[in-house]
Amino acid sequence: MDDNQGAELFQEFPPVSTAAWEEKIKTDLKGADYDKKLIWKTDEGFKVKPYYRSEDLHGLEYLRSLPDEAPYVRGIRKDHNQWIIRQDILTSEIEKTNQLALDAISKGVGAVGLMSKEVTTHKQMNQLLAGIDLSRTGVHFISSRSYPLTLELFIYEINHRGIEGEKIHGSINFDPIGYLLRKGEFYINWAQNLEETEYLLTTIQKRFPHFKAININGHFFQDAGSTLVQELGFSLASANEYLASMTTKGFSVDSLAPYFQLTLGIGPNYFMEIAKLRAARLLWTKMVEQYHPKKIESLKLFIHSTSALWNKTLSDPYVNILRTTTEGMSAALGNADSITIQPFDISFAEPDEFSSRIARNQQLILKEEAYLDKIADPAGGAYYIENLTHSIAFHAWELFKKVEERGGIIKCITKNFLQDEIARSRSQKEMDYAQRITVLIGTNQYPNLLEHLPERTGFPDESTSDIVTPFAKLPRFRAGKAFEEIRLATEQYVKNGNKRPSVFLLTIGNLAMLRARAGFITNFFGCAGYEILDNAGFATIEQGVASALASKAEIVVICSSDEENATVAPEIARQIKNADEKIKILVAGYPKDIIETLRTAGVDDFIHRQSNLLLILRTYQSLFGIM
Repeated sequence: MDDNQGAELFQEFPPVSTAAWEEKIKTDLKGADYDKKLIWKTDEGFKVKPYYRSEDLHGLEYLRSLPDEAPYVRGIRKDHNQWIIRQDILTSEIEKTNQLALDAISKGVGAVGLMSKEVTTHKQMNQLLAGIDLSRTGVHFISSRSYPLTLELFIYEINHRGIEGEKIHGSINFDPIGYLLRKGEFYINWAQNLEETEYLLTTIQKRFPHFKAININGHFFQDAGSTLVQELGFSLASANEYLASMTTKGFSVDSLAPYFQLTLGIGPNYFMEIAKLRAARLLWTKMVEQYHPKKIESLKLFIHSTSALWNKTLSDPYVNILRTTTEGMSAALGNADSITIQPFDISFAEPDEFSSRIARNQQLILKEEAYLDKIADPAGGAYYIENLTHSIAFHAWELFKKVEERGGIIKCITKNFLQDEIARSRSQKEMDYAQRITVLIGTNQYPNLLEHLPERTGFPDESTSDIVTPFAKLPRFRAGKAFEEIRLATEQYVKNGNKRPSVFLLTIGNLAMLRARAGFITNFFGCAGYEILDNAGFATIEQGVASALASKAEIVVICSSDEENATVAPEIARQIKNADEKIKILVAGYPKDIIETLRTAGVDDFIHRQSNLLLILRTYQSLFGIM
């Protein structure tokens, strides 16, 4: 095609102004409220428009930068997107950890996370790292009784092998602020924490230029129920606490910044998570600039991303593979430097060979088959993502400033400001899942009716200790836990020799409506593990009532249209209650004009889209003596 042909082609598609688009949208809405229908009011505190255009990029100054240019919104790699595939080995047994690590390395990972709680001697460190080429594989110590001891033993092993320090990559998960949040108390005290920080930084700086001494566990916030803005804002405040404390002790920001690692959780909000990682780099640059660095490298942030735990389920657990796949994609497209995809069964068991292999291969596929590692910042320039990046950065920076105005993150934790802020977010999430405004496939919507939930092995630990601590803990939150407790209780009830509660769907009238409402009720009570007795539809009230009574179901749900409910529901309720008043009669839907009439006739409750699933299921579990 020559230039003239191209010009002619574009003439056939003249530009459309924003005003014209808006007018067309308003016409199609037919009087419906634009804001309510099309504007997304995010949990993060800002609004998202239904579409974006090039004009929405005006004023975003960072767009002038390229990949590997400050403020590094577009990542720190210029001509590729090669991230490090990391697999965390979540067992404390030294020999088993080593075997699993060697297997993971042989099958494609570039870094391993190791628990070193049981490593207290040189011999044990040697056993833990036996066979691992430390010059080629990054090693991250994700737990330890004492990180100074772990570092000392690691240095001894490096010296014993004669490996040059510049070839060593990895980190220690040293984060006293994270410890305070999880445990509700300081590890010894804050002054001692800062002394350890100083020792670790000084020791690592002398030996390992590519080894991270401080890890900001930002994923703790998201796994406690925070918004993405809170996760980023509080993570930034944590990093600033360490920077401010260490610069006061004489460190320059240039001697500190390269030894920081930020670990962020990656949840199900696909585009928002991409934007969050990009915003993290922007805000890191903005924060570090306040310390007047002399080296541009100080503005480069190393981001590790790990798939979130809060949205993983026991119910229909293979859905977790779909969740972690999109999460891994978000991390890769957001230019994470290393990524851990957690095994799909992590909510209920210590990962086995199969689940670990799947998690590992998800990243290999994203690289080797989806080619997400070939292009630097593939999301760059997208109107939508650039605006999300700006909005998240703006609101996270405002939260960061609020924390600093209150005296910093330590004071915010000891005064419970941080915990209270996240508690409000967590409470809203719990309500959204209870009302199915937000869906967990297989758990609070579309359950597998034939499934038997796996018995939990207590991994990872979600328990909350009754021990009183000086400060409020940041609890672990898992969206599906409350629903799974209900279904597990039902299964245990049946195992104890009791009849599984059953729900009879008395379908009658309009075919389209009865099928839609039957499906709705099946999903609703299926979440509790109840037996669902569906029917094709009854020609008469008498047929439906006779079948319902013959089924011996504890619950009968009338599935019809609102118009037909005015005539059929009262009669059905009266006949069933006259035969057995213990049977609970429910109506699918909420025919508001005849609610009192139906209640008078014997209808016990109404199940509809605004119903609180969790509250109603708990009510019936209590009624049947299950919980």
